[in-house]
Amino acid sequence: MAENVKPSHDRAHFEQSYVTTPPWDIGRPQPRFLKLAQEGAFRGRVLDVGCGTGEHAFMTAALGLDTTGIDFSPSAIGQAEAKAKARGIHPRFLVGDALQLEKLGEQFDTVIDSGVFHVFNDPDRVRYVKSLAAATRIGGEYFMACFSDRQPGDWGPRRVTQDEIRASFVEGWQVASIEDAKFDVNMDPPFVYAWLARIRRV
Repeated sequence: MAENVKPSHDRAHFEQSYVTTPPWDIGRPQPRFLKLAQEGAFRGRVLDVGCGTGEHAFMTAALGLDTTGIDFSPSAIGQAEAKAKARGIHPRFLVGDALQLEKLGEQFDTVIDSGVFHVFNDPDRVRYVKSLAAATRIGGEYFMACFSDRQPGDWGPRRVTQDEIRASFVEGWQVASIEDAKFDVNMDPPFVYAWLARIRRV
């Protein structure tokens, strides 16, 4: 998740966030993604977009899935690689741009997005969905958690409505479900309201 609504794509902002521990880095997978993993929802080749320090990538790699984590922040990727060495679990980690996933030249069966969709302004949101389409196999699934319009206040990233999610994923996608959810955060209160969407590439 990103704290600043205005910059849609600001590497310096995210680099600065990792000087300390950002609010979204809780040192474990988000509970709703962990539950999906336990239910067997993730399959095949996995891409964790905006992987941060890698907790969701470690989660799916531990299931034996071929996992790649990509993040805009070299600092976050450096921390993820250090964790991989310490834990003996080795997803592939790459510094890269979520708006240019086509540059990977690869496609994935499962894409995980924990707090990336909501950082983009409207033009970059369109670019992001196109980027996701390039990296997601037909029949693959995109699992996304984003800040919800149910979250009070005006701090942090932009709030997203269910209608905005559905409007973003029309051509080439099928929105299977959008559920109430929460992001755990390392601040007080220890959670924020979110949407959890499951979207198929068709």
